[in-house]
Amino acid sequence: MVENQELRKAGLKVTLPRVKILQMLDHSPERHMSAEDVYKALMEAGDDVGLATVYRVLTQFESAGLVVRHNFDGGHAVFELADGEHHDHMVCVDTGEVIEFFDAEIERRQREIVREHGFEMVDHNLVLYVKKKGV
Repeated sequence: MVENQELRKAGLKVTLPRVKILQMLDHSPERHMSAEDVYKALMEAGDDVGLATVYRVLTQFESAGLVVRHNFDGGHAVFELADGEHHDHMVCVDTGEVIEFFDAEIERRQREIVREHGFEMVDHNLVLYVKKKGV
């Protein structure tokens, strides 16, 4: 099972709650889920995993590099599987929808601006807060 291998590779013991939560994150149509979203989805699937366990496991996954936590303005923390591919986010201020995007020109300009100011980029996170036109 792929989940078991991922957990072992991250240095985590394979437990049923960890496997269930990793499966939920991997198979959900939503790429960005809060701890509460994961908990509700597990309950709907008939899996008996407590909310405190979900929070604890997501924190362990974050420490192990399996998930990335985002704290978008006006909302609570959401998690997405760490796939190693960089992307940025747009968050709709009306609906909370999170849209992923990648733009090579934006990435190039950010590196250029950092260099112009005499720095070296070690990490970055771009979030655009948006709303539908005419709404």
